[in-house]
Amino acid sequence: MSTPPDSDSFLESLTDSSLYSIGAYFTDRHPDLVDDVIAQGQAIEDVGLERWAQDEGATVEAAFQTLVTALAVRYFKAIAGAG
Repeated sequence: MSTPPDSDSFLESLTDSSLYSIGAYFTDRHPDLVDDVIAQGQAIEDVGLERWAQDEGATVEAAFQTLVTALAVRYFKAIAGAG
């Protein structure tokens, strides 16, 4: 089953975002860390930024950067179909 033309242009437009670019860059440069950063992002979502940072001995800013990176990688994988 083929994808409707407007669906293709919509998907293409999703690749024109900073979140997609961050995810693509991280995935390309650090393929061995993708699963780890996704797991860390999930842990941050589960317990919150402050608690995760405290538990990990990290700053809240570092926890936030980890969360955004994890979200970006998940976004990239969802759009690109990277498994």
